[in-house]
Amino acid sequence: MELIVSKFGGSSAASSGKIERIVEIMRQDPNRRCVVLSAPGKAQSGDAKITDLLIEAVDAALNRRDFAAPLAAIKSRFAAIYGPLGVERSRLDGILSDLDRRLGSPTGHPGKFRDLVVAAGEDVNSRLFAEYLNDAAGIKARYVNPLEAGLTVTPVFGDAQPLRESLAKLSALKEICASEAIVFPGFFGCTADGDVATFSRGGSDLTGAVLAEALDAAEYENWTDVDGIFSAHPNMVDSPAQISALTYKEMRELSYIGFNVLHEEAVRPVMRKNIPIRLRNTNNVENNGTLIVAERLPGERDIIGVASCGGYCSFTLHKFLMNREKGFGRRLLSIFEDMNLSYEHCPSGVDNISIILDQGQLKPETVNNIIRAFDERLAPDEIKTEFGIALVSVVGEGLSHKIGVMGQAASALSKAGVNIKMVNQGSSEISMIFGIDARDEKKAVNALYSEFF
Repeated sequence: MELIVSKFGGSSAASSGKIERIVEIMRQDPNRRCVVLSAPGKAQSGDAKITDLLIEAVDAALNRRDFAAPLAAIKSRFAAIYGPLGVERSRLDGILSDLDRRLGSPTGHPGKFRDLVVAAGEDVNSRLFAEYLNDAAGIKARYVNPLEAGLTVTPVFGDAQPLRESLAKLSALKEICASEAIVFPGFFGCTADGDVATFSRGGSDLTGAVLAEALDAAEYENWTDVDGIFSAHPNMVDSPAQISALTYKEMRELSYIGFNVLHEEAVRPVMRKNIPIRLRNTNNVENNGTLIVAERLPGERDIIGVASCGGYCSFTLHKFLMNREKGFGRRLLSIFEDMNLSYEHCPSGVDNISIILDQGQLKPETVNNIIRAFDERLAPDEIKTEFGIALVSVVGEGLSHKIGVMGQAASALSKAGVNIKMVNQGSSEISMIFGIDARDEKKAVNALYSEFF
């Protein structure tokens, strides 16, 4: 059997109609035997996502406030979704009562308590969906609990990672798939001690990828509310071209700098077995979506996309004969490590070096502390800081053998009146990144898109 793992995001499970659409999609291909569900998202403007309501309830419980309002809203949303689909009220109430149990759990370990409650969005949705499949949709299905299935994760609450030892246990689910569909909740696993621990937000993508690897899936489908991946962000460029296929490496480069269609950690599990990922739209099943693979055809375009992201800053140090000062780079980067800050890029010259950071990491006092550390530990001749930087990237596997792309890009930006503050090309040579003033971000993206597309 060519097993397909199908993950459906929150927007694809937000209403009774969306749930019925999932069933239609399952029926279109009998190989869709493993369904991974997110918690319901917004059915319409003004709605709250179930996960956000759960977080609100957690905050209230931890601060000893009444959480009755968000709890009632959560139960009401689930009842509004599954009641019209024919799930018996007694079963609906029985499953929803688990929310009371979770919120009544000990709060002594806030992270553990938070994950136990927040994971209920995916867990309750999956249990109710399995009930609907069996009772009303006529599809034999089984809800699978991550603890019983063996999805073991690190005990880092809110940012857990799946352990490789899980794969052997999860592979046993393939036998179940031969006779019935399985419904697996996304976003969380269980620690070796049996505690619920969630992945970072959007982690249902990671759950689906791990299951695809464990089950040797023929394909991992990720269903959402967009047709796929585009060559530029639709908010930046009018009607950008849809990408039919791109490589895992290209996807990673695009995700790094603004393309947030897929959780960034979800690529690694499927890469290990070269399992294709297909991003598709539950509202437009006629569109084949975007396929992410190990290699794409050489006849396809060399440059696959233009991506951008704002909110960066730079620290530039000037020091005469810096290139001869042994250990300068190590001491420089250790300053950021000591302050628990990560950096993005580090372009340098013979007597100067710049560090590009995501300025969202910084607190009001951080910049002053960084400059003081520079003075005390590096004694530079000059320090310059700059905020409001955007990074714009041109991505494509073909960059490694295509001549003149840097010149084309720089020329296009120059003609558009965009000043380049920084240029960085990774050693993989499949992307080049330009640092520009954030005010010019949209202008720069359109200039590069017009040049290459």
